[in-house]
Amino acid sequence: MKFRRSERLVDMTNYLLEHPGQLVSLTFFAERYSSAKSSISEDLTIIKETFEQRGIGSLNTVPGAAGGVKYIVNVNRGEAKGFIDELCRVIASPERLLPGGYLYMTDILGDPQTVNTVGRIIAAAYAKKRVDVIMTMATKGIPLAYSVAHYLNVPVVIARRDNKVTEGSTVSINYVSGSLKRIQTMVLSKRSLAEGSNVLIVDDFMKAGGTVNGMVSLLEEFKATLAGIAVLVESEKADERLVDDYTSLIKLSGVDEKDKSINVAQGNYFAAE
Repeated sequence: MKFRRSERLVDMTNYLLEHPGQLVSLTFFAERYSSAKSSISEDLTIIKETFEQRGIGSLNTVPGAAGGVKYIVNVNRGEAKGFIDELCRVIASPERLLPGGYLYMTDILGDPQTVNTVGRIIAAAYAKKRVDVIMTMATKGIPLAYSVAHYLNVPVVIARRDNKVTEGSTVSINYVSGSLKRIQTMVLSKRSLAEGSNVLIVDDFMKAGGTVNGMVSLLEEFKATLAGIAVLVESEKADERLVDDYTSLIKLSGVDEKDKSINVAQGNYFAAE
């Protein structure tokens, strides 16, 4: 079947967006559309320019017989800031306040569109770094970890607080919970993480950082390298913060149960700019 150029452009764009971080050869596209490689190269140039102008990402070209193109995710700075500001407004609703000063976040982390956008924003910050695996804890942050993993084209490993028979032998550590100030256990299947992997830790909420710090310690048992730490929400007034170097989208600066007020602002995501 012979494709018109407009059809090729639409289908190629869709394919690249669905396969971020994957090297795609010109031969693959040429055979897919029954077109000459020179035509494919021209199409990719158009897509590349559009991606860069819109802040969607970039197309990296790898020369040679085994080369091709690779889509690297990015975000439009203005759109990302607008999204985070809107998310701050949503989180600041007094109706989210739960007894004990906790916030109701289940609906946010259960909304595919929101999780997809958050994952894209986080992935964009680490797209040019070497990340082999996304690691998270068995909490509400799992969907977020999978979203980031999709945009970086890497697998997800999940640390748990108890053993699962289906995961085989595990490595376990004890860590101090930053918020609860008590010893807890964290386990990870031996088969889930290869030695020497570069790991990006992703979590939905960080208070003192005890859980995140526990995951960092667990990586040491696998002789893995920490590529970064990214969280959706951080608590600004956490005592004895156990983690210093991290990326956050939203900062929770205060909760007043009496007045039913929640103060949130942009995190440090744009601080490096």
